[in-house]
Amino acid sequence: MALPSNFRKLWAASALSNLADGVRLTALPLLAATVTRDPGLVAGVVVANRLPWLLLALVGGAVADRVDRRWLMVSMQAIRLLLIGGLALAVAGGWHPLPLIYAVSFLIGVTEVLFDVSAQSIVPSIVGRDRLEEANGRLFATEIGANEFVGPPLGGTLFAAAHALPFASSAAVFGVAGLLVARLRGSFAPVRSASPTTVKHDIDEGLRWLINHRLIRTMAIMVGVSNMTFSATFSTFVLFALERLGMGEIAFGFLMASIALGSVLGSLMAHRTAKLLGLTVALIGSVLLMGIGLLGVGLTTSIPIIVALFVAMGVANMTWNVITVSLRQSLIPDHLLGRVNSVYRLLAWGTMPIGAGLGGLLASTLGLASPFLIGGVVNVVMGVLALPIVNTTEVARARAAVSGY
Repeated sequence: MALPSNFRKLWAASALSNLADGVRLTALPLLAATVTRDPGLVAGVVVANRLPWLLLALVGGAVADRVDRRWLMVSMQAIRLLLIGGLALAVAGGWHPLPLIYAVSFLIGVTEVLFDVSAQSIVPSIVGRDRLEEANGRLFATEIGANEFVGPPLGGTLFAAAHALPFASSAAVFGVAGLLVARLRGSFAPVRSASPTTVKHDIDEGLRWLINHRLIRTMAIMVGVSNMTFSATFSTFVLFALERLGMGEIAFGFLMASIALGSVLGSLMAHRTAKLLGLTVALIGSVLLMGIGLLGVGLTTSIPIIVALFVAMGVANMTWNVITVSLRQSLIPDHLLGRVNSVYRLLAWGTMPIGAGLGGLLASTLGLASPFLIGGVVNVVMGVLALPIVNTTEVARARAAVSGY
């Protein structure tokens, strides 16, 4: 049975939005690299973009549980259009100092907090909880295909042609994506209790729910640590590719896209992987594979080997994401989805600016390969330590505690 028309609109909007993100995420570090080759300063672009998750995630979740999530998403797309469009004009005029790049990166991060929390929270009300893995698999496959496969090489190519071009293109695509979200039919405001509550009360309620849920709390900590290590590695990866591997701007975009090959496969196969291998092997195996992949990249300068490792890490990352996002959406009550997801994202994404800063420091002091080596060891150790909690038995126990299972 086909998924509803509302989902197809959301799916198309997600594809376009992530295409624009992929172009922007490749072009911004390249733009920063035209100003400076200092690893710490280049890493600052990622720090600025991820910092809002550390500062605003909890407030963003409370807002998403108070308003119509569709219109919040539309508003954020409109702001993205203005920010990236303004940057395109500045770059075209030859004015793009690092403070401007940091400011745009930070403000785009603010819109991502509100948009992403709302987007994940809106899916169950569109497709129903019985089809979450199918819907999330398609969304993640499209997200990665656009964000990491098509977007990066396109961003590198457009940047090589004219520095302002990737930003102007991204702005236009954000606008079209916003129009698609605006066409969703129905109301997407969560049903709340009649008695008014404060934002602080709402945040506390979501925070308590996650802290008291052993499985989701552990997964949030794990993804926070993992994202910190990946942010540390990729915050200076543009310099790793340009200097250690001797690549050009266009080749860098294609190398960044290679991880998407595995990501798309992982997204589409995650449901079957979990059934075939079981949740324990699928989840813990994904963490171990990501750690081994990081170690491998840090130990080689062979581009074919790095491409193969990126594909493997893509499969592992998306297998983890599809399974864990679907678990959260099925276990968290709808009126708490925005808030609990925001707490989860605070732990998951709030570590990214910390990781990016550490990555710049490590690359500056120990060499460009050091973030990969240290991140690989951390992920392998974490996977082993998490085995007693993140397993099939614990998932079954959590599902049994939810009405309807």
